[in-house]
Amino acid sequence: MALARGPTPARDEILDAAIPIPFAERIVAWQERHGRHDLPWQGTRDPYRIWLSEIMLQQTQVSVVIPYYERFVGRFPTVRELADADDDTVLGLWSGLGYYARARNLLRAAREVRDRFGGVFPARFEELSTLPGIGRSTAGAIAAFASGERRAILDGNARRVIARHGAVEGDPSRAAVLDALWREAEARLPGEGIAAYTQGLMDLGAGICVPRAPQCLLCPVSADCAARLSERIAEIPGRKRRGEARRRKIAMLVVVSRGEVLLEKRPPSGIWGGLWSLPELGIADSPKEVLARDWGMEVREMAPLAAFEHAFTHFTLEVHPWRVTPGRAKPPAAGKAAAWLALDDLEGAALPSPVRRLLLRLAPRS
Repeated sequence: MALARGPTPARDEILDAAIPIPFAERIVAWQERHGRHDLPWQGTRDPYRIWLSEIMLQQTQVSVVIPYYERFVGRFPTVRELADADDDTVLGLWSGLGYYARARNLLRAAREVRDRFGGVFPARFEELSTLPGIGRSTAGAIAAFASGERRAILDGNARRVIARHGAVEGDPSRAAVLDALWREAEARLPGEGIAAYTQGLMDLGAGICVPRAPQCLLCPVSADCAARLSERIAEIPGRKRRGEARRRKIAMLVVVSRGEVLLEKRPPSGIWGGLWSLPELGIADSPKEVLARDWGMEVREMAPLAAFEHAFTHFTLEVHPWRVTPGRAKPPAAGKAAAWLALDDLEGAALPSPVRRLLLRLAPRS
């Protein structure tokens, strides 16, 4: 004889219930009550806008991303308009957001969507995974939000939650550990409500299950969190051993003539790839000799400016700039991808953030 079943607990009761409710249901219930619901890319199933937000959010905080996202959507409301834009315009809008390879892949992906998919941004995992800059986790997130496809994610926040809850030890950059994390992520997927679950996992990792001093008392899955129960929260997930911090020193030339500064376009790959920046030289090189040899430029006045540092993921760049006044008003830069930019027209230019800050300090006096 079938047993009578009691009433299903309301969503507001799930978090406080003393019954073994599945991991995913607890995440969804928590997200409905405590998660983020007012971000500018929420409330849409447009895969183009979801993709923009996901790419911008890689290694970048939400508060930093919001104004960039809104500017991008305002300037390029469709993927076709982004695909048709020139590189400098896109890099100029991206300037300051960092990790510029993301911006270059953004343009490549937009142009592939235009050319391969007729300007219709795909919403399914398999097609998304073929686009530049979209890995397994990003494709899973876009597919979950745009089409409700049941796919796992494993961004930094989700990885931390799942590693702690399942006690997956070791450095996640190792293939074996990463495989174990993906298995755990797949095993926790809900049968329905994938979008709310995906958002909840992101929100939980961003605000509760943080790297240091997580708020376990507020966590909906802490009751059976293996790391908490074994008192290994600080050890999981494991961290990659860091080598000695590397430093690199360069000099930069701030050549200013009649209120304009000389800029050189950087190679498409490498740091600040594709951006406009100041001409560089070795720290021991003579600015006068380099300007004469490489730019055909005479120097009338030259003085050092305050050095500054800029931290990249794997090294710190130490920059020693020189302020240069050329002997001729607008020296030629034959054979170089160079341009003169007015110091009062820096906004919107595709410049690295530290270079922009340096030039803004000079602009009022020029």
